[in-house]
Amino acid sequence: MRSIMAIDESKYTLTYRILFNLLSLLTLSLLSPYINRFIPPLVANGWHVDLLVAVLAGFLLLLLIRWIFRPLIIPVFLLICGIMIFNKYTDRYTLSNVLNDYKSMVQGNLGAKDSKQLDILSLYPRRVESYRDKTVRGMREKINFQDSVVRNFSVKHSLDYYDEYFYKYGKITRFLSLFRYINSHFKYVLDSRRDEYFATPQETIQNGLGGDCDDHSLLMTSCLQSIGARCRIVLVKGHAYPELYCGDRNDFEIMKQAIITLFPKPVVKEIYYHELKGEYWINLDYTARQPGGPYMNDKVYALIEL
Repeated sequence: MRSIMAIDESKYTLTYRILFNLLSLLTLSLLSPYINRFIPPLVANGWHVDLLVAVLAGFLLLLLIRWIFRPLIIPVFLLICGIMIFNKYTDRYTLSNVLNDYKSMVQGNLGAKDSKQLDILSLYPRRVESYRDKTVRGMREKINFQDSVVRNFSVKHSLDYYDEYFYKYGKITRFLSLFRYINSHFKYVLDSRRDEYFATPQETIQNGLGGDCDDHSLLMTSCLQSIGARCRIVLVKGHAYPELYCGDRNDFEIMKQAIITLFPKPVVKEIYYHELKGEYWINLDYTARQPGGPYMNDKVYALIEL
């Protein structure tokens, strides 16, 4: 009889453990950002830690699965991969969102800077509280966020983008979706050289989103206010732009992280803002690629509070 060579089971056990732990790690890396979508933004001393909390929650969940049903990690991994593939064809949370969420956490904590605008708004706020100027009066008369055309337009396009992040950032996703639609479709058209014309937001919507900087500001502020945002218009030398109210420092940090996450290209390196007495406002100008983009200049001469 031929002798049968004994099988070294220790090698197979070691290989199995390595593969099993690798599979667990891959499952955790895919599961954690998805869990993070349902965790409110958490800010601790300026650091965004909600994704780290999601990683810990995912790790504990996998430990529980491995403890109760050890072989179940394989179908869990296959299920998550299947969901990612399905989402790719239904325009939902996909692998690209997973990678972007990890990148945005690093960028939000280490890469992006805050650039407070040091101008007359911060140094001499009383100088910009007068509404006697003709331009200020003219623009205030055209602001209208209660009109049905404005409201319906705003609601429709607040749902165009970022719905997969609504559980994470709530109303912020609606504001940023509307900003993205308006700024990606707005086309600059000069006024008459003789007279300055302020178009109502209804007119700008009906004419295909064409106009100059004050028309854009009136449109953006009216539309955002119609879905619950707080806005204002800042008049600087040769230009006007809208600003969105973020809230206090923690609210600003959440808005900052949302912008970094939802506007990944190009990478957001700085967030420009005004701050006075703990209130934070970010730039929504059509000249910027994302909310909180650079200001054109700091020669502020009027402020239109809505």
